[in-house]
This record gives sequence, C-alpha cells and structure tokens, in this order.
Amino acid sequence: MKQHLPDLPQLLDSLNPHASLVQRHLWLISLLQWVRGQGEDTQAAVARVRLLLDAVQLRPEWQAQWQLWWRRFMDAVDATALLADHGFAPHNAFMSELGNRLRKKLLPRTPETTDLAELFELLLPSPFDAEWLRALDSDTLLRVQTLLFTPPAPSAPTEAPTSLGQRLWLDALTYSVGQVSATGFASEIRQRMSEQAQHDRPFHELPAHFERLRQAVLSEGPRSQTALDAADVLRQQLDACRRAAQTVYTHLEEHGISVGIVFRLRQLRERVRRIRELLSCLQSSTPTEDTTRLLARLVLVSQEGRSVRALIAASSQLTAAKVAERSAESGEHYITRDAAEYREMLRTAAGGGLVLAFTTWAKFSIYALGLSAFWGGLASGLSYALSFVIVMLLHWTVATKQPAVTAPAMAAKLKDMSAPDSVDNFVDEVAHLLRSQIAAIIGNLGLVIPAVLLICATLHAAGLRPMVDEAHARHTLHDLSLLGPTALFAAFTGVLLFASSIIAGWVENWFVLQRLDSALSYNPRFTQWLGAARAQRWGQWLRRNVSGLAANISLGLMLGLVPAFAGFFGLGLEVRHVTLSTGQVSAAAATLGWAALGSADFWWAVAGLMAIGPLNLAVSFYLAFRLALRAQSVGGLERQRIRQAIWTRLRQAPASFFMPR
Repeated sequence: MKQHLPDLPQLLDSLNPHASLVQRHLWLISLLQWVRGQGEDTQAAVARVRLLLDAVQLRPEWQAQWQLWWRRFMDAVDATALLADHGFAPHNAFMSELGNRLRKKLLPRTPETTDLAELFELLLPSPFDAEWLRALDSDTLLRVQTLLFTPPAPSAPTEAPTSLGQRLWLDALTYSVGQVSATGFASEIRQRMSEQAQHDRPFHELPAHFERLRQAVLSEGPRSQTALDAADVLRQQLDACRRAAQTVYTHLEEHGISVGIVFRLRQLRERVRRIRELLSCLQSSTPTEDTTRLLARLVLVSQEGRSVRALIAASSQLTAAKVAERSAESGEHYITRDAAEYREMLRTAAGGGLVLAFTTWAKFSIYALGLSAFWGGLASGLSYALSFVIVMLLHWTVATKQPAVTAPAMAAKLKDMSAPDSVDNFVDEVAHLLRSQIAAIIGNLGLVIPAVLLICATLHAAGLRPMVDEAHARHTLHDLSLLGPTALFAAFTGVLLFASSIIAGWVENWFVLQRLDSALSYNPRFTQWLGAARAQRWGQWLRRNVSGLAANISLGLMLGLVPAFAGFFGLGLEVRHVTLSTGQVSAAAATLGWAALGSADFWWAVAGLMAIGPLNLAVSFYLAFRLALRAQSVGGLERQRIRQAIWTRLRQAPASFFMPR
C-alpha cells in the first residue's frame, strides 16, 4: 500500500523555527519523507532534493527562516552522540546490547528527544536512504551546502577553526578515542594480549597522540601541515592498538572463547574505523561529500543495529568455529578406515546396545510407576543420561551420537580446498563415515534385540511381572508405526542429537575459559580435601571428558523432558531414538509372543524403526555439517564440487560406502 506523501509547498509554508522541539522534529521527518518518496527510485529522490533547492532559491525569506530553524535544531540536539556513538552498544556487554536491540525491534521510538542518534533512526529509517544519499552528486551537495547551511567563510589553511562542524568532529573524536582507550585498558582485554603487545603499551599513548592533533587543529586549522602530520601519527597508533587487540584472539583460541570478549573486540575494531572516518571528514577538502558518505553509512549501521540475528551471528561465529573444532577432535575416533577399525566399531556398538537394553527395561519400569508428565519425563531423562554416561565410560558406542561429532571432523578436511586432492579425500571420509554409521547401527541393534528378549525371558522364568504388559505393548507398537508421526518425531530427535553436541561444545569451551581444570588441580581447598595427586587426576580427567559428559547428560535429559514440556504446551512432540525404540518393540513382541509376528501393527512398527534410524542420523549430521561448513567458510562452488564428487563415487563404487576394503 502506497503511503501518502506530504506536499512540498505546504511543507515550506509550515516551517516554524519557534515551534516546540517535537514539532520541529516532526517537520524534519515529513520533509525527509517527501524526499524519500515511495522509497523505490533513487534518481527520483535525488530529483526531489534538486526541486527543494530550486524552491528555496525562489523564496529567500524561507531561507532565512530555515537558517534560524537549523540553529535552534543544532542547539537543542546532541549531534556528537550520532557521530561518535551511533551503532555502538550503550554498555560494552553482549547481553546489554542484545536487550537494547530487542527493545528497538519491539518498542516504538519517539521524536521528542535531544539525542540525535535516536532521532536519526526516525529521520532516515530505511536502507533506501543510504542509496539516495550516496547518489547525490557533488554539484547538488554544493548547492545543499550553499542554500541550506551557512557557507563557511574563506580562510587561510593555518587559520584557527571556528565552524560548528569542526567542533563537532573534534568532540566526536574525543569521545571515540576515549572509548577505544577504555576498551584497551579493560582487564579482560589487557590481560589476554600477547606479551609483546603488553610491552608496547599502544593504548597508553593513544590519548597523548590525539591531544597533539586537537591542539594543532585548534591553533592552526584542520588542514595545516602540523594537523595533517599529527593525524598520520594518530592513524598509525590506532593501527598499533588494533593489532594489539587482535592478539587477544590467539589467547581465546587456546584458552576458550568468550562471546562477551569477542563482542568488545568487534566494538573496538568498529570504533577505530569510525575514528578514521571522522578524521577524514575533519580534514577533507570536500567535507560535504565526506559527511554525506558518513551519514549514508550510519543509515546502514542503524539497520544492522536492529538485527538480533546479526549480533548473535557476529559475536558467536568464533565460538561456533571453536565448537566445531572441538567436535571434530572428538569425532575422529568414531570414523573407521579399515577392516580392523570396522570390527572394533561393531564390538563397541554391541556394548552400547547391551546397556540400552537395560535402559529399555528402566523406561518401562518408570512408566509402570504412573508418575506425572514432568516427574516421569525427569526420571526417564536421568535413566537415559546415566545409560549414555555408562556407555561413554566403558568406551562403547551409541550409533546416533556419532553424526553430530563426526560431521565437523569431516568438514575439517575442507580447510584447504585449493589442494588438488581435497575433494577426493573428503569423499573418502564420507565413505568411511557411512560405513562407520552402518557398523554402529548393526552393533547397537544386533545386541539390544537379543538382550531385551533375554531380560524378558529371565523375568518370566523368575515369576516376575513382564517388562511391559499386553495393553502397553500394543500401545507401543501403535505409537512406533510408520503410519503415524514416527518419521516426524525421528527427525525431531535428530535435532536434539545435534543440540546435545552444541551443548557439549559450549560447556567444554566454558570449562576451558574458566580454567576449571587448573582450579580443580591446584586450588588449596580441593588439594587439601582430595590430596594433590588425586586433585590433579580429577582435573585432567574432567578436562578430557567434560565434553562427553555434557553431551550425554544433556541428550538424556532432553529425550526425557522435552516431550513433557511439549505436552504442557499442547504440541504433542515425542522422541524416537532408533536403539531405544528397537528395544521397546522387542519388549512388546516378547509380551505378545509369537502372535505378534502375525500382527500388522508389529510390521508397521518394524517399518517405523527402519525410518527412525536414517532420520536420526541424517538430521543430526546435516545440522552439524552445515555448522562446520560455516565455521570453515566453505562457499557454494566448493559445496557443488563436493556433491558432484559424491554422486560420481556412488555410481562408480557404491560398495565402498557400505563395507571396508
């Protein structure tokens, strides 16, 4: 729906420099809305600017009114906030900026403000504004400067500046340099810099270099040789500060990523860029053009400043890369590359199937207690978590746990796509992985079925109640039928499998960032309680296993609790884990006896199991692989090469994806 645009003659007639603050701001919003038009044609907006200038030339009395209006406007608002702080977090913290962006998205803004940065988002609210600002040619900008703003009096290059614009640039530079210095002095940044950066102390010298520039500008002018030389020195010092801050990333890579620190480093880098832009405007021979370009960029900064997704993506990109890297390290041992490793995978997966057979018994026992949804879900989640941890501690395998950690291990092979054999090596990894998954599923299911049947037979021989009664057995087969929502639930379970790997990566990163292994090993309270040697063993053991513990415990709790929480909101989501579901079908068949083999429900449940396994694996692998590709910055062309190579291998050697050579 096209918006109603104000009429230019009416706008010119309604200009009132003596109106209230909010009315003056509303008038300026209307004027810029008229310039913008429908926001579709850049050249049309530029033409409207020229039309405005033509109208002003024909009405000298209006020009005088405008000059008075403009002086009152600049006296009322804080323009320095726009130049120095617009686009930066009001508090130098990630969560504070997240809340600030959410408020911008959800709450309306008021034009009744003296903060020009806040008003700016109402004056130029769309990316189209940046387009028409950049499209203004130098002749039009000169007319804007001449007709709408007081032209600067000609002066010698060494004359002291007196213009309002130059004072604004200096004030904005003062605030910006102060913010950069404060960030560099923050303990969490300073202590993580390299030894060389701490020795060079670039942030200590930055204020002094800026003060020399400021004095040169005030005494001799912004384009005097002294001021130009001082600006060059300041730029070099800013580069030294940026390089010093960059060394913090090396520390983070080694000792764990902090989203808050990454956010502060990004803010510092952008402030350095803003200082360079302000310097260019201050000392430019064409200040109107440079100022217009800066305003156009501030429009885009406003758009970025509303995006919650961009904030999270930019601040957590390094963390995601580290999570993918740590998952890749733990995923290597799940990939089999020869017959011996393939047999070892079958053995460890069989062990995992044995443990999950007892987990199936525990699930039915919890169900028999008749607990409420939450407590039943919590009890099931704890039993799952305990089972997965036991499998981990015994160095056994659960098939569905593999894809979320093996996908980053495969993507790590794509770090250097320029290598001539990189794609072929990656396809080899795909074949190795698929074989490993098949071996793990065969091992899990190959033992969970006989183990569940053996438990059921033992219970019957001992005269105890069966693992599951007949009514619940029939209900279980019906729930797992392929004719129902089993496939959807299996895909949803794949999302939970991926989520557990993300939780594991974040927990491990947090553990390393907080140096908890060192604290457990050397903290006097722990060493006094455990003994020095035992405390060190515990610290080292937790460092090696914290990721696995977090993954298994979080997965178990999600499998138990997510259906309970989903039921509370009426979503009706369930989980379908292939090994656990196979155990349940086996228990139901044991209760129903040989008659189950003649039941359609039983065979539809078996068909459901055949869908659950691939969906569990495919969804978790896909999500983890996408994350790893983003972390490795693999582009679209490389992905297309990979797909073509995989299809070629499938046509030429399909058996390589299923059995080791």
